[in-house]
Amino acid sequence: MSTASAPRLTQVRRGPAAAPVRHWLRLFRSELRIIFLRPRNLAVLALLAAAPVFLGIVLWINTPAPGSGGGEGPGIFIGQIADNGVFLSLFAIYVLLPVVAPLAVAVVSGDSVAGEAGLGTLRTLLTVPAGRIRLLLTKYLAIVVFCLVAYAIIALVGLAMGALFFPIGPVTLLSGDTVPLADGLARLALIVGYVVAGLAALGAIGLALSTLTQHAIAVMATVLVIVIVSQILDAVSQVAVIHPYLPTHFWFAFDAILRMPLAWSVVLHGLASFAAYAVIFAAVAWVRMRRADITC
Repeated sequence: MSTASAPRLTQVRRGPAAAPVRHWLRLFRSELRIIFLRPRNLAVLALLAAAPVFLGIVLWINTPAPGSGGGEGPGIFIGQIADNGVFLSLFAIYVLLPVVAPLAVAVVSGDSVAGEAGLGTLRTLLTVPAGRIRLLLTKYLAIVVFCLVAYAIIALVGLAMGALFFPIGPVTLLSGDTVPLADGLARLALIVGYVVAGLAALGAIGLALSTLTQHAIAVMATVLVIVIVSQILDAVSQVAVIHPYLPTHFWFAFDAILRMPLAWSVVLHGLASFAAYAVIFAAVAWVRMRRADITC
């Protein structure tokens, strides 16, 4: 065999193996375009971006006294905002997490498969060489990317508004320790990643429910009901035994990242809970996609 024919033979051998990857990447790019160009999803992202602006203006007009707030909930950040605008970003993350952010995830995940089935395009999608499992993986990864973009927007807009209306500098953690601004921003990035992991688990629930029906709105409503019921049960002490198993129980445990030393055990416990929900409901969606006729 001549040396000139060797590269050509290598290309022939690599072609079949590379083709599925190209098909999958094309499908993934197409899914991202659908999600981020759909007017409904753009409206949701605009709402999430506008929320920190609104909060920043309100808190600038009614500047909280340093050291006010305290206790639990978003109040733990209010007294810090006047001293450091970084806490406006954290305040926005906390305020939007109970309902508004889950609404965004419900809209995207509920529309992922049910929307395609309702429009009659799912049957065509299943003929793509990427296959059913890769199609399901593509849709889930697109949901995760949407969650990441959504909360990155919240954090960055909140940080910009905080820098505009309030001073920015070394960050005083909830434990009372002061860390450099770079360390505070790194912790903010960790919080965004943690919250996105929790929403990605919710996205897996929505994806699984989306394979059971052709009505995307029904899935969106069901996901929101799950979130609301979970938070209500989490506030009832009489059922404390089930609290660790609720999908929203560890959502607000990210305050452990704002303490010194960082409570990694709490963070890892929350991530393990999110991973368990993601795996279980991704498996449900996988079984449904493989065995049930969801294209009719």
